[in-house]
Amino acid sequence: RVLAVVATPRLLGVATTVVRLSRDSSRPVRYGLDQKKAFFEVFDRVGSTTAAARELGFNAATCAGWVRKAGLKSRGKTGIGPHPGREEFFRLRGAGVGRGEAAKTVGVHIRTARDWDRGIRRSNNRRFYPDGRVIDYKQGVTTFHSPDPGSRPSAAEKPIGPRFLSLQERELIRDLSAAGTSMRAIAQAMGRAPSTISRELGRNSDPRFGYLPHGAQRQAAARRARPKAAKLVADPALRQYVQDKLGLEWSPEQISHRLVTDFPDDQEMRVSHETIYQSLYLQARGGLKREIQAALRSGRARRRPRQEPGQRQPRFTDPMVMISERPPEIEDRAVPGHWEGDLITGALNQSAIATLVERTTRYVMLVHLTADHGAEAVRDGLVAAMKDLPAHLRGSLTWDQGAEMAAHKSFSLATDMDVYFCDPASPWQRGSNENTNGLLRQYFPKGTDLSVYGPEDLELVAQKLNGRPRKTLGWETPAERLRDLLLPT
Repeated sequence: RVLAVVATPRLLGVATTVVRLSRDSSRPVRYGLDQKKAFFEVFDRVGSTTAAARELGFNAATCAGWVRKAGLKSRGKTGIGPHPGREEFFRLRGAGVGRGEAAKTVGVHIRTARDWDRGIRRSNNRRFYPDGRVIDYKQGVTTFHSPDPGSRPSAAEKPIGPRFLSLQERELIRDLSAAGTSMRAIAQAMGRAPSTISRELGRNSDPRFGYLPHGAQRQAAARRARPKAAKLVADPALRQYVQDKLGLEWSPEQISHRLVTDFPDDQEMRVSHETIYQSLYLQARGGLKREIQAALRSGRARRRPRQEPGQRQPRFTDPMVMISERPPEIEDRAVPGHWEGDLITGALNQSAIATLVERTTRYVMLVHLTADHGAEAVRDGLVAAMKDLPAHLRGSLTWDQGAEMAAHKSFSLATDMDVYFCDPASPWQRGSNENTNGLLRQYFPKGTDLSVYGPEDLELVAQKLNGRPRKTLGWETPAERLRDLLLPT
């Protein structure tokens, strides 16, 4: 061997690369014990066959053979291999934990968890399905490959998930039913619903030999084999009926229920509304002509995605503190200084007035909004109204989830007041404010332009309300109650 110094083309004259050349490239390179020992020292340090071979200038295939014969395993490239939380995910699913909760626990997206549940693998922008489908997203091609039956358990033996009966559970059903145990007792012993046991014995029992667990497992596995032909593809009469009724602008739900009336004795003429929607929206579940989509009342060519439970979009960027976390002393009106607020709007929601009511005294303040009633304008108006109050009367503010309170965080910082938000569609949680808004409509009728009222007009109306005696205050006025709070004791 000789060592040659080769100039790097990109940095000519600056960097050099040392290349090991062989006089006879056809002859295989032989390594001695010292070189093998040196390789394993580097391998123990870096943990990668390729990296160790590259560092020493050895042949990577030869080094891989050394590692394999030694019973070791290279860590490979970063990011290669199963997800570290995959086993924990399946353990949680086996224990009956829901998919969303298990995905959150191991830190994966809900769609990744759904793929794991369905046995779908992903690699190099491709998705491998258990039925042999391979979708290549880079090339935009879907191919089918026959799965190797010896590479995985048979469909009859492979457990599906905690919702489905396993072979072991079916054997237990056979043993308990043979001993004369009732269906409810079997269900209680297995932690299943009695209807599950009843359906299992009714659907999968043999007419001559009774219930056979292995035969029942095979029948269940055959039913869930995928892919299946779509129902509207396999039944021309049913497909034609659905197309005709969609042409009459019937909804899929109306069609599904009308089939029972029109064909009471023909069980084949049955289809759920979900199957009809899938045939319209999913090309892979076709059966209906594409132009039939136009008959849907929504007029959408694609299905609108739905959020899963517990994934409600946050209302504001800054997190809200809900009314359920409001301290008890605010709820029972024992401590003054806690306010309820809202907007009353004018014609076409083009103008508005902010209303504030103190929960203990029922004292009213009206806030004039000059330009608009967006989040910044409302925040500035509320800060100006609260800044002149003493500290013991600036406790908290309760509001609904209107967009005008999007700047609630900056309002809290400016006034040192906590802001609590009511639940959606729950106006009774701000009862004092809702009652006051009703009284204000005597002076500011609905459908009028509220921008014509200036700060003086609002002050006059507030004084009228605050000067009225209230039954709930023992016929005292809100102004008198607030005066008592302001006077030094």
